[in-house]
Amino acid sequence: MLLAAGRGARLRPLTDTVPKPLLDVRGRPLLEHQLRWLAAAGITDVVINLHHLGEQIAGFCGTGTQFGLTVRYSRERELLETGGGIRQALPLLGEAPFLILNGDIFTTFDFSTLEDLPDWADIHLLLIPKPDFRAAGDFEMADGRITRRGDAYVYCGIAVLRPRLFTGVERGKFSLRELYFDAVDAGRASAQICHDYWIDIGNIEQLESVNSVNLDASLN
Repeated sequence: MLLAAGRGARLRPLTDTVPKPLLDVRGRPLLEHQLRWLAAAGITDVVINLHHLGEQIAGFCGTGTQFGLTVRYSRERELLETGGGIRQALPLLGEAPFLILNGDIFTTFDFSTLEDLPDWADIHLLLIPKPDFRAAGDFEMADGRITRRGDAYVYCGIAVLRPRLFTGVERGKFSLRELYFDAVDAGRASAQICHDYWIDIGNIEQLESVNSVNLDASLN
């Protein structure tokens, strides 16, 4: 599932007319990069949630065939945040564990190396050592387990989730972070470390950074 419903307020005025996932990143819409990463990793079915300027996203992706994917949409009448957006889309996602990807992420991470969700875990998060542009981290981890909230690592906006994470959770607006924290407290959160280039494009400065950073020419 690609989380693409947000307004991208910190990227205004660009996002007044273009949804954040369609902003130009290294010569093509960010969303195109993301869909190609997923297809290259062998993923075939993608659900995208829509709200702000969502029909532009649907018009760009269509059915997904041009990317070798089948794309379906979960339209939100009101913005449901990360947790609420996934909760609404569960009927489209099925009963098996599924990958989620925030719609503002650019990375050189190879999605085919994302580890399987252990039997004991409800969530498996990709983490990165806290970068300089982040004032604080999210979690601590050891031996493949997230041990507690802390400052050492930042969540990359890439994860594998079991649908049972949402058991008993009613539809509505809520942040996925609350379910993550519950899973960590229950000892049901695994993780791996990303050592590749990664950035979440939350403001104009970060957009300019990703468009100017020296990456391998094959990414352009």
